[in-house]
Amino acid sequence: MGVIRKTKAVEVLLNEFNTRAVAISAKTLIDQLRTTFNKTTIYRVLDKLEDDGVLHSFLGKDGLKWYAKCYGCTAKEHQDLHPHFQCLNCGKVDCLKVPVTISEIPNRKILVSQVLIQGTCEECIK
Repeated sequence: MGVIRKTKAVEVLLNEFNTRAVAISAKTLIDQLRTTFNKTTIYRVLDKLEDDGVLHSFLGKDGLKWYAKCYGCTAKEHQDLHPHFQCLNCGKVDCLKVPVTISEIPNRKILVSQVLIQGTCEECIK
């Protein structure tokens, strides 16, 4: 999509992802930043960062949209072929570094696939 303009909203949102190693829901970002930015600005910046290959999104429990940092993605192609894990106890969501293989489907071209695994995270098991 182009060069990311370093507006205050972009800087604040990028900082949220740079200081956390887990995915963040759009709802959480809106709740945390509502006194600084309106909901429309937050969604617009998230969409732009996703278009530019900085973030990727996926649907979590209850249909909430989550965002996480991309690694190796570009504005032309996302390389986010990995599952996400959501703890049903504490709610933490993170990207798993586990390869996922999606079989080819005759007469179909797969463009996007999302795998969400739910269970109990390592902290909640203790």
